[in-house]
Amino acid sequence: MDERVIEFIAALRSAGVRISIAESADALRAIQTVGVIDRERFKTALKATLVKEPADVPAFERCFPMYFGHEGPPMQAPQGLSPEQQQQLQRAIEQLRQQLQDLMRMLAQGQQPTREQMQRYAQRAGFSRNMRGGRQLQEWLTERMLREMGLTPEQLKEALEALMKQLKQQGMSAEGREEVRQTVQGNAESLREQVARFVGQSLIQQANESPRRQRIDDLMNRPLSSLSESEADELRNHVRRLVARLRSRAALRMRRGKHGHLDAKGTIRHNLRNMGVPMELKLKRRRLKPKITMIVDVSTSMRPVAEFMLRMMYEMQDQVSKARSFAFISDIHEVSMVFAENRPQEAVEIVLQTLPPGHYNTDLGNSLNTFCQSFADAVDHRTTLIIVGDGRNNFNDPRLDLMQALKARARRVLWFNPEPPYQWGTGDSDMLAYVPFCDAVHQVATLKQLADAIDHLFQHR
Repeated sequence: MDERVIEFIAALRSAGVRISIAESADALRAIQTVGVIDRERFKTALKATLVKEPADVPAFERCFPMYFGHEGPPMQAPQGLSPEQQQQLQRAIEQLRQQLQDLMRMLAQGQQPTREQMQRYAQRAGFSRNMRGGRQLQEWLTERMLREMGLTPEQLKEALEALMKQLKQQGMSAEGREEVRQTVQGNAESLREQVARFVGQSLIQQANESPRRQRIDDLMNRPLSSLSESEADELRNHVRRLVARLRSRAALRMRRGKHGHLDAKGTIRHNLRNMGVPMELKLKRRRLKPKITMIVDVSTSMRPVAEFMLRMMYEMQDQVSKARSFAFISDIHEVSMVFAENRPQEAVEIVLQTLPPGHYNTDLGNSLNTFCQSFADAVDHRTTLIIVGDGRNNFNDPRLDLMQALKARARRVLWFNPEPPYQWGTGDSDMLAYVPFCDAVHQVATLKQLADAIDHLFQHR
């Protein structure tokens, strides 16, 4: 059963469900506790330990019957035959033509087909490695495979009549022939269930090799500004899984960081009172959760990046001690409360609707002026200030003096810019003038670059 559960977890992962090794171990412990006899309790235990988001429930419901479906009774050999009748059955099977021999050995003697045999039948039925499809394809392939095995109702009837004829010629009694008939029919039903499950699992494993994953990888490396609305929706659905991985890595670093590192000066000062004997070590612990202030350009050219940045950062809130957010086009507005009162996806839509884009009206200089006058308390020596924008001011005053003041107040200043460095300083871009006041500048044209930049943020705390 453990092997079957591991295969099931692999199928869920291929379907996009995020499952950690610890959660896999939780699932195995859960089924040890609840057992496998009560199918609903067993299913509930797996769902409780493996599914964390409502969006993952359909994948779980689709995969579960493939691995833990109703398989019918196991294949069995006839129970009521005497040794002489067993020999008669063996001789009768040998008299059949080769294809019927293989089938009747399985059905009349209860011999389970090996996985290699099932794979050979599947190949002869036309199953290929690049097949992708749903229930209709599964039913079609199952029917084709049953035909290759000789298990359609018509084929089974013909084979059974041939076997009964041979058994009668061998001199088996009517009672013995009826016992064989019932055994064959029961085993055929069980084998049909096994074939259907084999096809379903094979199709799921094909999905594991994952055109969807390849497509997501492709979209993550595409510029956000070039995505169609349907492609952007696909990435939005992926953001929560992506953030979950980032959050897990950040939490692991936090656990490691709690141990601290040697504080040499503190150790020497503390041990002066006893002349250093014995020596008591002192550790310096970093503030592990950063305090973040974001200033985000939500003008037309920046909207795709701004949307995903806000979504991802607010999904990471449990890794932040405090976060304040500001959005600007021609002037700046605090949007922290919008995220405090709404779910991230809803809050992003509200922010973007509240600040409708215009044409050539971006003014970061004026926005920085308003920020320093009205929201200066949002930046102190513990704050990481993140500016998300392309640095284009429409030839307005960039207010470098205010950037210098913010640099002096903040712990770190990071800039996330979707434009490549060769475009900085061209046209109305003031990016090259802002760079000296930044501790780091990250290009974030794609979702992958944005995720890497956020991950880098939580590496240096």
